[in-house]
Amino acid sequence: MDKGRFGVPAAVRDWAIALGVAALLLGTGWSGEGPDADPGVLGYVLLAAGGLALAARRRAPLAVLAVTGLCAVAYQTAGFDVLAVSYLVAVYGAVRAGHRAVTVAASVALVAVLHLTALLSRDGSAGEALAQARHVLEIAWLIAAFAAGEALRQAERRADEAERTREETARHRADEERLHIARELHDSLTHQISIIKVQAEVAVHVARRRGEQVSEALLAIQEAGREATRELRATLEALRDDDTSPPRGLDHIPELVEQASRAGLEATLTIEGQRPDLPAAVGRTAYRIVQESLTNIARHACAATASVRIDYRPDSLAIQVDDDGRATPDTVPTPGLGLLGMRERVTALGGRLRAQPRSERGFTVRAELPVDHTS
Repeated sequence: MDKGRFGVPAAVRDWAIALGVAALLLGTGWSGEGPDADPGVLGYVLLAAGGLALAARRRAPLAVLAVTGLCAVAYQTAGFDVLAVSYLVAVYGAVRAGHRAVTVAASVALVAVLHLTALLSRDGSAGEALAQARHVLEIAWLIAAFAAGEALRQAERRADEAERTREETARHRADEERLHIARELHDSLTHQISIIKVQAEVAVHVARRRGEQVSEALLAIQEAGREATRELRATLEALRDDDTSPPRGLDHIPELVEQASRAGLEATLTIEGQRPDLPAAVGRTAYRIVQESLTNIARHACAATASVRIDYRPDSLAIQVDDDGRATPDTVPTPGLGLLGMRERVTALGGRLRAQPRSERGFTVRAELPVDHTS
């Protein structure tokens, strides 16, 4: 809901203005010189209608302009000598909405009709002079209302352009920063990872040519080098092009479990619940949690088994990775960069992360990611 500087909703402000103008018109018509003929209830209804119509000036500025103009002509014809305040406010709203040409044409026609009505309702030169003076006053008020609406419209347009310029500048800086990070990653990591990958593949190739048994560790290094190359390439592509969807998510978690199994870890994957449509950020975070957890198990846990559990819930996604490694309830977890990175990702989504030794033996990582199905 649109709110002003003081937090008042626009609809409330519009109704306050409409009621105020209606009260002003009714008060002026009641206290001023009455018409020659009793207008009855209809005359006062026209005065009130002209003011109350302003409540819709934001939603339908041209319709309000027409209604207030017709009401002004009607109660002037009925004999009420009341300035068309409601029409002036409608002119301001229509010009602010950008309907300048239509507003000018309608105002010229209304002034002509009101001038003719004033001349016909008065006799003699004094009445004609009064009508002329009233005609000049109405034109002056119309020009003031038109100028006020146009000034505010221009100010809002300049504010919108300034906001767009700031957003474009911030987006440009973000693009430059992404490119800078991509270049740094490429220069610092690609070469080293490529060397590791090539050396591992060469070692595997030489061992097989000699008829020697290739160790599981060497095969794991070879696969890890390939995976690191793919991940780095995907990361660089995502950094260079913000519109490129990151390639890793929930669909790729089974691959992580399979890779862990090929590396010598007895890893299992359990999925419960029906998978809903999830935001991409939730899928990416879930993938990174499983990836980092399995990596830590392979590197530090000295575990024989690991289990990955994905639980789809109505309002959240739960990820749990357990191992039977050497950690005990008395072990104090060391918050490495991997664990800190997982916690930052989960916190950024408004979720919770728990990483601690299990009650029997081993380590557990449990994350709960809230799922907003309206996004």
